[in-house]
Amino acid sequence: MGEAEVRSGFAALIGRPNVGKSTLLNRLVGEKVAIVSDKPQTTRHRIQAVLTRPDAQVVFIDTPGLHKPRHRLGEYMIQAARGTLSEVDVVLFVVDGAAGVAGGDRRIAEELSGIDTPVLLVINKMDLVKDPEAAAKRFASLGGFAGAVPVSALTGEGSESLVDEIVRRLPPGPKYFPEDWVTDRPEEFLVAELIREQVFHHTEQEVPHSAAVVVEEMRRRPGRELVDVRATIVVDRESQKGIIIGQGGHRLKRIGQLARLEIERLLGSPINLQLWVKAKPGWRDRPGALQELGYR
Repeated sequence: MGEAEVRSGFAALIGRPNVGKSTLLNRLVGEKVAIVSDKPQTTRHRIQAVLTRPDAQVVFIDTPGLHKPRHRLGEYMIQAARGTLSEVDVVLFVVDGAAGVAGGDRRIAEELSGIDTPVLLVINKMDLVKDPEAAAKRFASLGGFAGAVPVSALTGEGSESLVDEIVRRLPPGPKYFPEDWVTDRPEEFLVAELIREQVFHHTEQEVPHSAAVVVEEMRRRPGRELVDVRATIVVDRESQKGIIIGQGGHRLKRIGQLARLEIERLLGSPINLQLWVKAKPGWRDRPGALQELGYR
């Protein structure tokens, strides 16, 4: 197939929190570029991930789940999600097929009905659905979509069909990124996200949503494969420091151990990870603090 036949463009993943957008993104590009947890609102940034095949290049944009914001950080997340709708060639409206139609799905469908960009309905978690045909009909009633694709981000079922449907709607054009690129995010960002993922896995209630991670330093030791990573977990209140550290430092140690394994997979090198915890009271509602922590 000649270069003139290549299609390339952008596809945004939109949906309410916890429908599996980040898991689906990782499945589609074949690598872990977005952190995942069973808690809502894990994703905070727009994350671009690149899928390249001989006939096409799709730049996926994973967005925070659309929800009612309770602080400036939440407002930032909503703006990051909505800001993609007019910038992409295809919108993927991801829903949870196992959970059924929720009020949040209806609100998002109504919002998407007002845009000119083609919207593909992506019915996720089909591996948990007993009656796929009935589930598809329920979600299809939400609006007039350009197409509907049942998938399972967990098993990969339907992922190739979804990519085919996306590529059909992309314009002809050159590839935007080198063929070996998977994401445009720097390694420091991915490292910080992998640490934050473990905070989500090992804390409960408001604590994970109150935490941010800053990589202070990342450097390879001269003459060695070892990479030194120094990072700070920032929390919203002093009382949350003790929760993350845990009795005798046990929880922070566990977070560090598991994050180190993920970072080593990412970088392909042994890691010496040093973690600190710092309180920055009210950071989620302070514009200066948000900008300092990378939420612009």
